[in-house]
Amino acid sequence: MHKRIEELTLNAWPAIQTVVQHGWLLRFADGFTKRSNSISALYSEHPIDLHAQIHLCERGYADAGLDVIFKITPFNPPDLDSTLDSMNYSVVDPSSVRILEHLHDIEAPTHHEVTVQEHVSDGWLHNLGVITGQSEQDLATTRRLLCQSAIPYGFFTLYDQSKPVACGIGALEQGVLGLYDIATSPAARNRGFGKQLVLHILQWAKAKGATCSYLQVIQNNVAANRLYDRLQYKEIYTYWYRRKQVVR
Repeated sequence: MHKRIEELTLNAWPAIQTVVQHGWLLRFADGFTKRSNSISALYSEHPIDLHAQIHLCERGYADAGLDVIFKITPFNPPDLDSTLDSMNYSVVDPSSVRILEHLHDIEAPTHHEVTVQEHVSDGWLHNLGVITGQSEQDLATTRRLLCQSAIPYGFFTLYDQSKPVACGIGALEQGVLGLYDIATSPAARNRGFGKQLVLHILQWAKAKGATCSYLQVIQNNVAANRLYDRLQYKEIYTYWYRRKQVVR
């Protein structure tokens, strides 16, 4: 089940292009987010020459003008992380994958000023930019990634007196809900809006037949982890990235 969750994360946050190389997934998306611009060594041909495979990956990302980033999960070849460490790849963003096993008893939201759209729109992207400060270029890439995806989404915005204060995405696949881009405006934090947003997404997914949920969160994001603790999300595995800058 844990590896299946990892597969769902790759489906829910896609890349512009994915190249399969001896069972490894090389994902490219113009450099926007590590999720969409990294190597996932989920499936390996055996035996495999790790150094040769890594060098092939490096050439692919150098040709694209991108830093070389590996996503390190429990599903990688066992020596991949230590090999990358010996090659001076730095550790970036240790993160946790959490799961909420049952949606049947989740509480109902009490803040009802919310909208949901099932296709990415100019309005939702504008709200995302206002709340997170993302650049127009990054918002354009977000649109490109999510417009092309075959995964059903819900794009949520929570308002306070008609002002957008929180937004997020729910991604549905095979009865499992993934939470993405959960964000609260800096001026509106510590007022419970993040929890209300997530409760709306959970209720929406439950109405569409979802039975459980997962999310990914950076380990040092104290506020987010506190929220997910309150919502009873439990860690099932951890991951991090190994990164080497390309000399340009």
